Amino acid sequence: METGTEGDGFVIPPMPPGEGRLADNIVYFARALRKAGLRIGPGAVADAIMAVDAIGIGSREEFYTALFAVFVKRHEDKAVFDEAFRLFWRKRDLIEKMIQMMSPRTAGAEKEKRKAGEKRATDALVAEQENRKPPKEEPELEIDSRFTTSASEVLRKMDFAQMSSAELAVARKALSQLQMPFDEVRTRRYRPTPHPVKFDPRRTMRQSLRTGGELILPAFRAPKTIQPPLVILADISGSMSQYTRIFLHFLHAMTEKRRRVHTFLFGTRLTNVTRQMRNKDPDEAVDECASMVTDWSGGTRIGETLYEFNRLWGRRVLGQGAVVLLITDGLERDSIEELSTEMDRLHRSCRRLIWLNPLLRFDGFEARARGVRAMLPHVDEFRPVHNLEAIGDLVEALSGASRSRDTDPRRFLGGLHA
Repeated sequence: METGTEGDGFVIPPMPPGEGRLADNIVYFARALRKAGLRIGPGAVADAIMAVDAIGIGSREEFYTALFAVFVKRHEDKAVFDEAFRLFWRKRDLIEKMIQMMSPRTAGAEKEKRKAGEKRATDALVAEQENRKPPKEEPELEIDSRFTTSASEVLRKMDFAQMSSAELAVARKALSQLQMPFDEVRTRRYRPTPHPVKFDPRRTMRQSLRTGGELILPAFRAPKTIQPPLVILADISGSMSQYTRIFLHFLHAMTEKRRRVHTFLFGTRLTNVTRQMRNKDPDEAVDECASMVTDWSGGTRIGETLYEFNRLWGRRVLGQGAVVLLITDGLERDSIEELSTEMDRLHRSCRRLIWLNPLLRFDGFEARARGVRAMLPHVDEFRPVHNLEAIGDLVEALSGASRSRDTDPRRFLGGLHA
């Protein structure tokens, strides 16, 4: 079989009968796809090699179609597969071109928008090349049954703002594997149950009509329980820029594994990104959120955005015992009176209001800022959110664990003076 070469630089390697490297390359390609998030097992790799051998590759399109038919099982994997295929099946200068693509550009260079899935595909291919070198020790993260992140003690307690890009990648993987809370609240509605919890006269009489009233068997009902809505209000102003993206990955994992999660981002204005966070690919979800927000890493107006949320969205998303996560440092420069009023209204509208503040990473934190002092009286819990350990504690608390005295906001209010 001859080698097929296209004008855009793609090379389809020959597959002569006997020995060859095409099968090895398909194995390496499958490993890279697996690192990028595709669900590929050993059987799929064998099927891909047999498919390529069976149909006889004559062009790039046929080769692409054969691998696509075997490896892609979900719609959201198509973008990652396309970018991985474009990067992997190139000429021998693959690594040099990827290095050029990942290097910073000059000021006058035209900035091109990255295609969907390109970052994950590139990282996976680079990682596959690194695997051929002597392995390096990397921190391992596992999720235990208590909904907390167990790993090396240093990484669990390391501040997100101090992590390198490799450590942030490990942290994002750990967040995606967290077992999300499954708390439930009772409603006023009832559901049928075979257990004698509460007598159900209506269903008892309806069932007796089937036998003309000759046989009356008691029916029972029990209170219906549901997962309460989870509403997130996340600050994406400049003072929170070091934590914004890692928080969005955590919120994406929560949206993917839990029902009725509503996400709002705010700086100087409020933006509803609930629909964007439902994207299956976490990187695409974060990029779509960034494109939706016009005030990313800008100023902050907490009171004004809370007023907009309470007026436009409060009645829509705060029903049925909703829990609100407010992620902000509380550095408000506008009217403190408006901030206190809107925080009080938000607190009265939800079942539980939890304030997550990365400034609590400092041992000597004191509530001296005007915005912090105005917000603290209206929250149920005051928690840090700057590392994996803090997020693990938050997930455990959302699962119904007893509240700790360390999260009581009143301990920061006792020593304040007007």
